Amino acid sequence: MPPIKTIVTRILISLFIGLLFGVALNEVTFYFLRETARAPKVIEIIIPAGTAEKVARGEAPPSIPDSMKFVIGDTLLVKNNDIQDHELGPLWIPAGTSARLSLDAAASYAYSCSFQPNQTFGLDVYEPLTTWTRLYGIFFSGVPLGIMIALYALVMPVKKK
Repeated sequence: MPPIKTIVTRILISLFIGLLFGVALNEVTFYFLRETARAPKVIEIIIPAGTAEKVARGEAPPSIPDSMKFVIGDTLLVKNNDIQDHELGPLWIPAGTSARLSLDAAASYAYSCSFQPNQTFGLDVYEPLTTWTRLYGIFFSGVPLGIMIALYALVMPVKKK
C-alpha cells in the first residue's frame, strides 16, 4: 500500500487535471454561447415603409432577419413604419405604431409573421450566460473527471525508488 502522502498527491493532481479539462471543454462551449453572455435589454425591430409590398412580391425586407436570439428578460420592440398593419405572433402592430413582447421563458418560438415572405419568424430565448453559469459548468464537468482520473491513479502501482 502506498503512503498516504502519495495517495493525497495523486488525488489532488487528478482533481487539478480534471478541472483543467473542465475549463478547456466548457470555455470552448461557452465561446459558441457568447451572444447570451449579457444582461437583458430592449431589442428593436423596425418594419420599414413598403414592407407589405415587398412581402407580396416574395422579397424579404433587408433590415429584418429571419430569426433572432434573446436572453430571458429581453423585450422585443416592433415598430411599424409601413402603411399596412402587421402581425408577429401574439402582437398586432397597426401602421405607425409599435408593440412590445416580453421574453420571460427559455424556449424556441416560431411565430406567424406578416412581414416575412415565408410568414414565420423564429425567436430563440436562452438563459443568460453568467460567471456563475460558467463556474457551475466547469465544476460539474471537471470534478467528476478528476475523480475518475484519481481512481485510475490509485490503482496504478507506485514507482519504486
